[in-house]
Order: sequence, then structure tokens, then C-alpha cells
Amino acid sequence: MKSALVLWTMPVLLFASTFVQAQGQQSPEPALSQPNAAPPVVCSRCIRAHMDFLASDALRGRGSGTADELLAATYIASELKQYGVEPAGDAGSFIQRATVLHRPLTGSLRLTVKNSAGVVLHTWTHGKQFLALQLADGDVSGPLQKYSPSEPPTLKPGAFVFISRSGGQNIQQLAFQLISQGAAAVIVPESTRLRARWDALAAKLPTLPTQVEGNQQGDISARATVLAVNYAAADQLAHAAEGTPLHLHARPGKAHESYTWNVVGKISGTDPDQQHDDILLTAHLDHLGVGVPVNGDDIYNGADDDASGTTAVLELARALASGPKPRRTVIFTLFGSEEKGALGSIYFRAHPPVPLQDIAAYLEFEMIGRPDPAVPRDTLWLTGWNRTNLGPELAKHGAHLVGDPHPAEDFFQRSDNYVFAKQGVIAQTVSSYGLHPDYHQPSDDLAHIDFQHMDEAIESLLAPVLWLANSDFVPHWNEGGKP
Repeated sequence: MKSALVLWTMPVLLFASTFVQAQGQQSPEPALSQPNAAPPVVCSRCIRAHMDFLASDALRGRGSGTADELLAATYIASELKQYGVEPAGDAGSFIQRATVLHRPLTGSLRLTVKNSAGVVLHTWTHGKQFLALQLADGDVSGPLQKYSPSEPPTLKPGAFVFISRSGGQNIQQLAFQLISQGAAAVIVPESTRLRARWDALAAKLPTLPTQVEGNQQGDISARATVLAVNYAAADQLAHAAEGTPLHLHARPGKAHESYTWNVVGKISGTDPDQQHDDILLTAHLDHLGVGVPVNGDDIYNGADDDASGTTAVLELARALASGPKPRRTVIFTLFGSEEKGALGSIYFRAHPPVPLQDIAAYLEFEMIGRPDPAVPRDTLWLTGWNRTNLGPELAKHGAHLVGDPHPAEDFFQRSDNYVFAKQGVIAQTVSSYGLHPDYHQPSDDLAHIDFQHMDEAIESLLAPVLWLANSDFVPHWNEGGKP
């Protein structure tokens, strides 16, 4: 297996080297941290080169914990090394490997509907009457609660919330909101689009959430159980009484191990007085890999999500490494398996190169490849804007950065930053995701990337991040902002 992987990766790495060579042809950048130096300039060709490789079909969607994710990590590590960034991963390398546990299901997955007297009314099976789109656990019970967008209910903690109609809202986003508000599970009726994929999704049992070895809990908001029922079952739920008991049950099988990979590098700071005020810049390098075909395309390239954020971190690393070392240590980390529940960041949190209390500020970059119509063009937004004073301070220093215009989505809790914010680190995510329909679809590809937006947005961050790395500013939580 090892030799086969080497043979497979060699031509792809040769392909990647063309991008490295293109970046090596760039003219020298100004010494960014010198007084009166010219403003930092973005490398447009570098940005395009990273995106062309990371979001190419050659990387097959950088599936979490796959050889494609490892290949992406190896490419990123080689770029950091070329810039002169120091390795901060395992055994003097840039790579940090985490063991993850997969928990398959055995036998059928069933949803039972009972009446108030405990008599079974219906027993539905995954693949027939319903599909388990996402599982938080193999054993979930709760009372039925119906949801009407026109009259938002007060959710009962632990309820199975049945969405009879979305009211024009994105079902996936709506389900997340309801789970965040305390629902045990969300049930949606099948759609035309889902019906077209029904047989493919029904062909195999879903799995329980993958876990990092030694960590039993999820960290990105609430784990979700989301079910889709066919039209007949949806009609029966629509006519069932509120509070009808529902029980989802499956038998878990024996867990098996695999790996995911982070990339970790750093630029060591020069000021002894700033040794405990490090800056952490991150993104996630994985995506969904190869999946169910949509319009004949089965590669979920993840150009916006999150090759764009990875590219931003690489560009910041290039800019910071091109001049004199900053006063503060700056750590660059690209996480694996974010799409499986922030697994890479959970592992990194337990194995950081510096104590967590030494991280003064953390910026995650997630989905910056397309402008958000809700904010001015070439502007980025920051999750949890009002939670800390970090965003306003960066904006004062030139960052095209505003508050998150989508507070109902609760994005602050939906990226790797939340793993660290829960431990007290000032950790927020930079994005320009405009709720576009290509999210988690094969159509999230290079054809939909706005490179002018990426160039201008990233360039607006170069000088502010450089200022942060050389300043005495220590951000703080605003009152009531700490999760």
C-alpha cells in the first residue's frame, strides 16, 4: 500500500512543482516590518497557483483523512519550507498526524413512532422510508415538535423537530439553527433533488461521528442528527399529535483507526517581552472528497471551502517571512478533517507547539473566495465581531473587515476557531461566505472563484496582520462575549 501511494503521488507532486516554480519567479518583496517600508503587496500569481492546485481535480476534493488530504498537507508544508518558515509539527517536521476513530453501524437503522400509550404506530428503515443525512448518535429519543417558519416555536429541549416546509430558507442551515437551539434531531421531507440521490445515499449505512483518539466530545457547536423522510412518512408526521414519541436506534460496530494530518509552521518572534503573546493563523485544508455525483460531477473540489482560506494563510506566511522577523511568534496551522467535526483542530488543541495561554490572538480563514453581497465588495467579515475588540482594531489598521452580516447562522460556533474560543483563546473566523448555493456541492470549484476579490481582500489584511505581529496590542473579550 505504501509503495502504491508513493507511485500515485509522484506525478501529482511533479504537477504541484510547477506552481512552486511560478511563485519562485516573483520579484523580492519589501522588508515588511522596517519603518517606512512600502506597504505589503499581495502576490496574485501565488494566490492563483495555490488555488489551481489545491482545488484541482487532481486532489480529488482533499477528502478528510484520505491520501488526498495528506497530499495537500505535503504541498502546503513544502510551500512553508520554501518561504523560510520553521517546522513546528511532529519530530521536527511540518506535519502533525492525529489518530481518529471511526464508528460504523451494524444492522439496520430504524426510526420508531409510538403513540402516547407506547404502542408502535410506525417502524421506518433507513433507505426506505427515511434517510439519515447526519448522525450525532445511534440512539436518540424525543417528542415530536412541528416547525412552522411563519410562527417560530419555542423549542423543547430534546425534541424531534419536523420541518414541514422551509418557508424559503435553506434546509441545511435551518436544521443547524434548530440543533443549536436544543433540538435532538431535525426531520425534513424529501425534495426533488434529494429524491434523485435517494438510492445512492441509501446504498450504505451512515456512520457515527468520527472522533479524535482520547477525545469523546465534539467541539464545533452541537452535533446534529438530521433525517429526511419520504412523502408518505412526512404526511404521517404532519398528521401526528404534537409530543408523539420518536426513537432512532442503530447498533454501533467496532471502531477502527485511521489518520488525519495538520500542517504546522512558525516564525519565531524576536522580542523576549512578547514570548507569551503569540499569533495563530489557521484554515482547514480538507474538504468532502469524492462523493455522490451531481450533474455527473462527483469531485467536491472545495475551492471556496476552504482552499481559499488555506491560500490566505499561505500568502500571509509568504509576506511575513519575506522581511525581518516580527516581534511576536506567528504560528501557521492548516487543519485536517474539519469537515468531520474539527478533528484536526481538536488534536492540535491538545498538542500545541506553545501553551494555549500564550496565544494572544487567533484568526481562522474560511471561505473567502467569493464576495458576500451583504457587505461592500472586497470586504471580509469576522465572526463574533462584538465578542472581542480584535476585529475593530484590525479594521482601524486598514483591514477591509466588518461584523458578520449573518448572525442567525451562528458562524462563530461553526469553524475551528470555536475549539479554541471554548478554552478562552481570542479566536475568530474571517470569511466572505454569502450563503451561496455551491456550499458543499461539486460546483464549489475554480470556475466560481473571484480572484480579484481574493487578491484585494487578502492584501487588505497583510499590513494589519503585520502590525499585530509587531505591536503590544493584546485583544480581550468584551463583557459577555466569552463562550
